[in-house]
Amino acid sequence: MKTRSGRKSKDDPVARRRAGKQKPDLQTPPPRAERRRLEKKSGRETSAFAAPLRLALVPPLILAALSLLPRVGANPWLRSSFWGAALALVLMQAVLWQQVRRTGRTLTCQVVPLPVHWVQASMQACIYAYWGSYWPEVYRHVPLIVAQIVLVYGLDMLVSWFRRDQWVLGFGPFPIVLSTNLFMWFKDDWFFLQFLMVATGVLGKEFIKWTRDGRRTHIFNPSALSLFLFSVGLIVTHSTDITWGPEIAATIGLPPRMYLWIFLVGLVVQGLFSVTLVTLSAAATLFALNLVYTGSTGIYHFIITNIPVAVFLGLHLLVTDPATSPRRPFGKVLFGAAYGVSAFALFGLLGRVGIPTFYDKLLCVPVLNLTVRVLDRISDALAARFRVPMVFPEWSPRASNLAAMAVWASLFVTMSASGFLGRDHPGRDAEFWRRACSEGRRSGCETWVMFLEASCQAADGESCKMLGDLKRDGRVVPANRLEAGKSFGRACDVGLAEGCDELKRFADADGRAVFEKSCAGGDSYSCFVLGEVHAHGLGVSQDRHAAIEFFERSCAGGWPRGCGRLGEVYLLGEGTPTDVGKAVENFEKACRGGHAASCSAVAMVYRRGIGGLGNETLADERQRQACRLGLSAACSPGDAPASAGAVAPIDVLRLGG
Repeated sequence: MKTRSGRKSKDDPVARRRAGKQKPDLQTPPPRAERRRLEKKSGRETSAFAAPLRLALVPPLILAALSLLPRVGANPWLRSSFWGAALALVLMQAVLWQQVRRTGRTLTCQVVPLPVHWVQASMQACIYAYWGSYWPEVYRHVPLIVAQIVLVYGLDMLVSWFRRDQWVLGFGPFPIVLSTNLFMWFKDDWFFLQFLMVATGVLGKEFIKWTRDGRRTHIFNPSALSLFLFSVGLIVTHSTDITWGPEIAATIGLPPRMYLWIFLVGLVVQGLFSVTLVTLSAAATLFALNLVYTGSTGIYHFIITNIPVAVFLGLHLLVTDPATSPRRPFGKVLFGAAYGVSAFALFGLLGRVGIPTFYDKLLCVPVLNLTVRVLDRISDALAARFRVPMVFPEWSPRASNLAAMAVWASLFVTMSASGFLGRDHPGRDAEFWRRACSEGRRSGCETWVMFLEASCQAADGESCKMLGDLKRDGRVVPANRLEAGKSFGRACDVGLAEGCDELKRFADADGRAVFEKSCAGGDSYSCFVLGEVHAHGLGVSQDRHAAIEFFERSCAGGWPRGCGRLGEVYLLGEGTPTDVGKAVENFEKACRGGHAASCSAVAMVYRRGIGGLGNETLADERQRQACRLGLSAACSPGDAPASAGAVAPIDVLRLGG
């Protein structure tokens, strides 16, 4: 640069470079990475970099703290699940830290508490509160729900910062976790799968998206997607027993007015987010399908109810997510109707192929989520093609939704008043299915036998005896002498005198040889029945020593009740000196194997201090375990009487969704 006199200015960068006084400027201002380097060199880290990453340490620290809870600490597999989840978050944070340091990104956090999230979470919490008042296991599960929420917050935070500079903090994790846990829990030994399941929902929401109405949004309801994927995995691997799925589907109907409670909770969501047409059309479809099915067959499709409580819950809080359901009125109607048809059809299909029917409402929602754009287009096309005159053209969308709510309320009152919904359903009576069998109605005999098997497993001696009669005579089901003898043995074991008489007659008629062959072949239950035969002298001379040998073989073969019976032998001194230590050892084996009455029995030993083994902490834990396994008497304070069978609701042994 020259001055007026023609001399070059001293400020001319070219002149300065030639004079060697200054190096050229690279960039003004310096790049973000260079600025970060200089700030670090001077010891001044920006809060936009350090503070958010410090915030990301909170979830793993909370998970580590929760691992100190007594229930978590008592189970090494559960404790490992917590530590594994915390470690995974820490490793993700370390990778993110390095990425941010390398690129000089500025991480931020924006607080946006969307009503759709906290309202849904509040309504779901109302369901848990009422349900837990009738099934205490729900309240015991609360710390594990909290852990899942913490994990989802941590994962959502890190995934967001990996993909963009801003993380939106709100209540989004709550409805994902609470909705998932309304339908599926994994047992403590497999709880790492619970963490993976809720994490799948978060990742699906973040990565699986499409353009809808001009904006990018997630395709699937997050909880429905994870429930679908893990349900398929459980079905394929025949691993339903590692979950509480069947028990959840059964116990959620224990509160006496659960349908009404779900209806009232659902009204809040419907009123605020205009999803009433989805619920209304789903319920109306199920109502119509049940009327047609029962009218044409004389039996009930869902066996013990017209709409299972879990399905009723699903049509309120699983398919009504505004972000993954149609936005046009006719699309909502089709979407809800499709849910009703799918749940109805899947129940029948799953039952026929021997898959637990509680999966019916979990397998259809993601498939329906894929149809929402098509359904909205169909709705628009029909509205343009058939312009139906509006009776009330001045109605706003809100007024239309209120009208739909009025129709839905009328339908619900009709279903409740007529007995269509409720606990006093004719299908809960085994006599109804016996008559259906004798009248030759479709599936009548199969359902009756299923009822008897479920009731027998629930320690109903009369059902066990009747089941034994059917399997011995071969009139309703194929004759099977071994299974008939087992049923008589079960009837005797739960204390039915007529069952013991039938077992004696069965043993007299060479039935003992059938059991001996089966026991020698490794059938531990046959060994157990032989133990009862010798212990009570049924068709043979009473021989308590031989009975103990058969009980030991039954226990060693993995039959929990065999271990429990061995515990009774040592506790009461039946054919052997009393040995409280061996009694407790065998009761514990049976309890770990899922025999509720043995859990209750060993709880009594600990509580009363028999043999100097008093332990109130263990007594409480075993009594709670007996309650969780279905022994209702163990759910009240104090000693719970130990009966021979692990009592489980008939619903659990799977008659309803």
